[in-house]
Amino acid sequence: MELNSKIPAGPVETKWTKYKSSVKLVNPANKRNLDIIIVGTGLAGASAAASLGELGYKVKAFCFQDSPRRAHSIAAQGGINAAKNYQNDGDSTYRLFYDTIKGGDYRAREANVYRLAEVSSNIIDQCVAQGVPFAREYGGLLSNRSFGGTQVQRTFYAAGQTGQQLLLGAYSALERQVALGNVEMHTRHEMLDVVVIDGKTRGIIARNLITGEIERHAGHAVLLCTGGYGNVFYLSTNAMGSNVTAAWKAHKKGAFFANPCFTQIHPTCIPVSGDHQSKLTLMSESLRNDGRIWVPKKQNDDRKPIDIPEEERDYYLERRYPAFGNLVPRDVASRAAKERCDAGYGVGTSKMAVYLDYAAAIERYGKIEVGKKGLSNISKEEIIALGKDVVKEKYGNLFDMYAKITGENPYETPMRIYPAVHYTMGGLWVDYELKTTVDGLYALGEANFSDHGANRLGASALMQGLADGYFVIPYTIGNYLADEIRTGHISTDHPAFLQAENEVKETLNKFVNCKGNKSVDYFHKALGKIMWNDCGMARNKEGLEKAIKEIKALRTEFWNNVMVPGTVDEFNVELEKAGRVADFIELGELMCKDALDRNESCGGHFREESQTEEGEAERNDEIYSYVAAWKYINAGESELNKEPLIYENIKIAARSYK
Repeated sequence: MELNSKIPAGPVETKWTKYKSSVKLVNPANKRNLDIIIVGTGLAGASAAASLGELGYKVKAFCFQDSPRRAHSIAAQGGINAAKNYQNDGDSTYRLFYDTIKGGDYRAREANVYRLAEVSSNIIDQCVAQGVPFAREYGGLLSNRSFGGTQVQRTFYAAGQTGQQLLLGAYSALERQVALGNVEMHTRHEMLDVVVIDGKTRGIIARNLITGEIERHAGHAVLLCTGGYGNVFYLSTNAMGSNVTAAWKAHKKGAFFANPCFTQIHPTCIPVSGDHQSKLTLMSESLRNDGRIWVPKKQNDDRKPIDIPEEERDYYLERRYPAFGNLVPRDVASRAAKERCDAGYGVGTSKMAVYLDYAAAIERYGKIEVGKKGLSNISKEEIIALGKDVVKEKYGNLFDMYAKITGENPYETPMRIYPAVHYTMGGLWVDYELKTTVDGLYALGEANFSDHGANRLGASALMQGLADGYFVIPYTIGNYLADEIRTGHISTDHPAFLQAENEVKETLNKFVNCKGNKSVDYFHKALGKIMWNDCGMARNKEGLEKAIKEIKALRTEFWNNVMVPGTVDEFNVELEKAGRVADFIELGELMCKDALDRNESCGGHFREESQTEEGEAERNDEIYSYVAAWKYINAGESELNKEPLIYENIKIAARSYK
């Protein structure tokens, strides 16, 4: 199938403006007769629901949590990027565009990324108007800090809880539309299928998670804003409920899945402590803004970090990447940490960790405070105390979180960190309008593939989610719905709704009637180990081929031996998990196929066969400069389609941060 990305003609700087000026419009009277279903109410979903409700559309919003405030968007703690150049340090829309394309290792679509950079400033203005409490400088201007992959300060933040504050802003806008009757909110509901009639999306099948009731909901368009699929690895920084089910059901109904192997490993997570864990905890990348990462120069050094003198410490990121230092992109920092630990320089009891040290930052901030206050005859202890106060103001809740989890005081001793699965750059394939390969079906935020290529820069997830919801979809969806007004009311009595509902019920009954002897978690953990070992931070042909065989066998065993207690018509958490793990198993196989097919290293996808003598990722632009878009055929069978990536505004080069 030829993929039409619908990128507007003309210079990249004017594409979005030209598109908005020529796109079809829906008049206000007609909007009241058009139904839009939004699945997921994190940043992308809540902002989209609020914006479309404000425009006058009839919106139904669904989330599996008890409140949109519990969406996983709150976990994006560090900040949100925008090209406002408040620091006057050389930032611009083009610079943000360039950094994002380069950070994604030249595997993202130019037009979408430029639009993201273009609307980034509008996002900040929107959020400030909503009352989001961004940090401010003494004079009242919004403050900025640095993030990985950039040499400017463009990240706006609210201490260490930026995602939560942005979500509260979007939630407030959403609830306003709920109160006005423009948005109908359905909490504790999970979408279990998409209904497609004559090639067009006409609604969804959802399960009421409290009662178990299966419901039909019709709409002229469906927006999937359901986040990423990092929990395919079992252990990740994602909330335990985060899943791929909505996107996977759409994939099975004709929506292509793009670049599934592009997963991001975050370098600053609290290391695994044992088999008892069900998730991992992220220490925000904002900590790399001031913290220094190091390991001992001596292998298997068991001394306490405070007992290791400066000359015996290896600040390996500063050594290997002097231009960016501790602020190299996440994939680069993660691989470097793994390399040091694999070489025997890891720290902690597991030796699978490195240090993130704030001693130098605390002392530096303390001296700055001394200068500000004009103090004299100050002892080093007093300088340190002043510095700790500044660090506490900027990162306090993150330090508190680390202390509660580890029992260690990060103000006094370095944090121990190690890479973990965090974000997924792959997702449903969408065109410039955020529409999938199924008419009327859209994917926003992390649920789509479009903006980050093979690696996402820090502080860009919040930016993409809000850009898609507030500033992109309100324009692009009108181009489709302008022709849908003639469709009129969509009845849920159509045979396609009945068929989809029956298929959902059949699957649910199959779970509870299996009567196996292994829990859902057993299968999820088994899948996670396969994925982490063979499709994790490093991949090779032999391991991926082995993983595909193991996942096929696991899928067979799952359907024959899974144990799901309870019934389908009640509150049943194990039943919810069973459906999600079934989808993860199929997705895991596709991820391994995609990774096997892409015999190059780029961003978060590191093939051991494709690396330089220095161990850096080595792309193959002649063969693999494309988006891999997979079409579902049957379980374990997919067809590869390719969207060529054409760069007209950026010169492709070796990705260097040295």
